[in-house]
Amino acid sequence: MAATIPLLSVVDATPDPPDEILLDALSKGDTRAFERLMRRHNQRLFRISRAILRDDAEAEDALQDAYLHAYRHAGQFRGESRVGTWLARIVINASLMRLRHRRARHEAPAATLTVDNGGPADDRLEPAHLTVLRREVRRALERHVDALPPRFRMVFVLRDIEELSSEETARLLGLTETTVRTRLFRARARLRAALTRDLDGAVGDLFGFAGTRCDRIVTRVLARLHDA
Repeated sequence: MAATIPLLSVVDATPDPPDEILLDALSKGDTRAFERLMRRHNQRLFRISRAILRDDAEAEDALQDAYLHAYRHAGQFRGESRVGTWLARIVINASLMRLRHRRARHEAPAATLTVDNGGPADDRLEPAHLTVLRREVRRALERHVDALPPRFRMVFVLRDIEELSSEETARLLGLTETTVRTRLFRARARLRAALTRDLDGAVGDLFGFAGTRCDRIVTRVLARLHDA
């Protein structure tokens, strides 16, 4: 399919076209419609891929592969599911393929995690220490989500982060809704336990008595004794 831009893109003709219209325009070579579709679904699809691969760079690559597949096969969409679900299935397949190739090469899964330090606009209006605290909590949660077994991690990402229904999640992963609910319950339980351990470990460090503070207090007391 040639990558051409029609004289009048659906993006120009409709302020907020639904996914189905964008995909139909894409099947006719409207690359601006394709760009709108990608931007609309990027975050959700990236999270799905990353939940499988646990690596930012690989998830980006898998997402790009999936988009290219969707571009080439846009005309084959039959409307049997939502466009977002169709794209998610393509991303899952692309990510699983990369995971299989990684395992075939005997590579250990990467555990690195890149966090967007930009944050929403309201982050910049917070006191600096609150912004840092929010980011540390987010890093801890992302680390523990990464540590979940894949069967729990995928369900947690789809249900709690992407807020898909149990029905949609079950359809995407080829599971029963009962299995989805069970895995979500266990994923949440594991995350609660992990975060509780973090909290318990941090309690002993509250109101830390750093060496500088200790020196300062001792110096001041001795100075006052000398002056008494």
